Amino acid sequence: MATQQRHARFKFESLELPVIQAPMAGGPSTPQLAAAVSAGGGLGFVAAGYKTAAAMRAEIAAVREQTDKPFGVNLFVPQASVVSPSALQQYAGALAPDAERFGVALGEPRHDDDGWEPKLEALLDLAPAVASFTFDFPEASVVEALHQRGIYVIATVTARGEALQALAAGADALCVQGPEAGGHRGTFKADAPPPLVPLHGILGELADLEVPLVAAGGIATADHTRATLALGAVAVQAGTAFLCADEAGTKAAHRAALAAPDRFTTTAVTRAFSGRNARGLDNEFMRRHDGEAPYGYPEIHHLTTPLRAAAAAAGEPDWLNLWAGINYRNTVEGPAVSILRSLQP
Repeated sequence: MATQQRHARFKFESLELPVIQAPMAGGPSTPQLAAAVSAGGGLGFVAAGYKTAAAMRAEIAAVREQTDKPFGVNLFVPQASVVSPSALQQYAGALAPDAERFGVALGEPRHDDDGWEPKLEALLDLAPAVASFTFDFPEASVVEALHQRGIYVIATVTARGEALQALAAGADALCVQGPEAGGHRGTFKADAPPPLVPLHGILGELADLEVPLVAAGGIATADHTRATLALGAVAVQAGTAFLCADEAGTKAAHRAALAAPDRFTTTAVTRAFSGRNARGLDNEFMRRHDGEAPYGYPEIHHLTTPLRAAAAAAGEPDWLNLWAGINYRNTVEGPAVSILRSLQP
């Protein structure tokens, strides 16, 4: 059994390849994927979102059984509810015919903190090399506690204001996520449209900050990597590129949709599945419901979970959240290490 060695803090310079595997909560990220990317010279990530602290601990242990290389763990930062009961009730009514179609009941639209405190305890206990945060950034005391355990802390940001807030709280590096990215946009404000400045533009806006910048959003080829590194990024973070990796836990219907460019011809940003802005393959569910879906994460995420699970089981991609970035046509099947190497600058 391999154990992750404890070093003085992680440094991007220690990576053989300046490529990070994006944490993709909800299934695509697996311990096998994180371990393969880290062992291959990049930085793999455990996606702790939607998991219990116990499951998170088990995944960290599983990665350590497969590699002694550094890897990261990503947590969602909880926020206050932004949706009214009446808006939730109205949206549930709009979704009722879809639930009936698949013979399931909609989920309870509850607000929760995704097990925040137990997961922080697990981070401090197990001390992976890197921790990153999405949807906001922890207060300075939390960051200091992580630093005391030798953990390198990365903030996911989409604009300068978020970057400055994270740096003030002690972030070691910034994962700069552009609108080209697949999946949820990591904006701190949960109930407003996300910034539309392209990734390269945001990198330019943050170039004066004396902190490592990781570029995320639409990274799917070596050319994409080279272009962002030329703008000053120390590394790139790719998610969609790894969706069809052998080690990924991506649902079969999602994989099939990515391989059907004639059926799913573009991506779009929606809040219909989760109540937060996220980019995915444009499908029937998004076209039907995006205009009536309120902001309301995680309540709407929980509301639609049974419906999405039923759609996946039935192989119905038009009712499934097919998260993907704008360059999804570059997604290929194969071992994660081969995909990793294809992103090498």
